[in-house]
Amino acid sequence: MAKTQDYMAMFKDMMGNLPVDTAAMENLFRSQSALAEKMSAVAIEAAQRSTDLSARWVHDTLTKLSTITTAKSEPADYAKSVAEFMASSAESAAEHLAAFADIAKRVQTETVELLLAAGKDMSEDVTAAARKATQDMSAAAKKAAAAAAAPANG
Repeated sequence: MAKTQDYMAMFKDMMGNLPVDTAAMENLFRSQSALAEKMSAVAIEAAQRSTDLSARWVHDTLTKLSTITTAKSEPADYAKSVAEFMASSAESAAEHLAAFADIAKRVQTETVELLLAAGKDMSEDVTAAARKATQDMSAAAKKAAAAAAAPANG
């Protein structure tokens, strides 16, 4: 009487012999989390610096604006006061916009550095994982070949 193959057992053995390395996924998750943390820190610091700069700019503008609202004895003094306010406001705008540009430049530099470092780390991780997977697959193939050859020899 012919004996039927137990395909479930064969499938279970095959899947058991295939190497599954969850460490690679765990390392990837850790790397991504670390990158996200660093990128968030860069963004939060930039937001804080931008907010501080905006607050200082508004404070300076309001301080300068108070000189316009004071009563003057001569009508020409009002025009002079407005002209001075406009000149100082233009100068202040140039300074503050340059400071915003510095913040943006720093964010860009830090982001590029983080991405380059992350790319290097990921490349190394992928290379190591590929090497290990190749070794594990080779070992599994040898084991399967030996198992397949054993019944034929027996």
